[in-house]
Amino acid sequence: MIRESFIFLEGVGSLREKKLWQQGINHWDHFLEQPVQGIAQKTKVKHAFQIKQAERALQDYDFSFFHTTLPKNQHWRLFQQIKDNVVYLDIETSGYYGDITVLGMYDGQQTMTMVKGKNMDKELFNKTLQNYDGIATFNGSSFDLPIITRYFGTNFNNHVHIDLRHVCSKIGLRGGLKNIEKEIGLKRAEEVAGVTGEDAVYLWQQYQATGNAKYLQLLVQYNEEDIVNLEPLAKKVIPQVWKAIHF
Repeated sequence: MIRESFIFLEGVGSLREKKLWQQGINHWDHFLEQPVQGIAQKTKVKHAFQIKQAERALQDYDFSFFHTTLPKNQHWRLFQQIKDNVVYLDIETSGYYGDITVLGMYDGQQTMTMVKGKNMDKELFNKTLQNYDGIATFNGSSFDLPIITRYFGTNFNNHVHIDLRHVCSKIGLRGGLKNIEKEIGLKRAEEVAGVTGEDAVYLWQQYQATGNAKYLQLLVQYNEEDIVNLEPLAKKVIPQVWKAIHF
């Protein structure tokens, strides 16, 4: 997808990108090798230089190049490059902004859970994050990442961030994660199928009040379902979004 994208070029928005596709300019190589209508030669030379920079960045797995060129809401176009090295992330809170109770990460093979008062550790989290090229969340732009930054002081500027809530909305899938999961046929374990975000706050409060581990276990399981389901969601909707916009 990214090598067929031109929206990261200076002065190129979605409309101009579509005009390039309509000309049959469907790949960076096409842009470099073919005449391009509607773009001055001087601009084309500048864009060609940017494309070559982008190609080198991809070859070097240096995604920092795209942080300054690719709009944040278009980071999903890098999914094919990072899909084998992305961490799916989700947090739970006590109901107070900035107070993380459970932080879950899933890399497609195993989950890692941090719990407040047990193993919630800034250095461990930041060190773990460095192992990945990208982060995928659901509504993380507005919720998870700002709260983690406030809580841990984490800087996410060196990571590709794919917010699946906004990706889903591009093809008409709106609402909360659980509703979207149902709409596309993703299921949850029976024990947490009906648990909501409000319930997650209640589970933590009950755990704190009673010390009963069953409340924490259910909360952790709920969080794990969130992060594990993000992977099939991403793999399903991102190709659909690309198909919807690219012609």
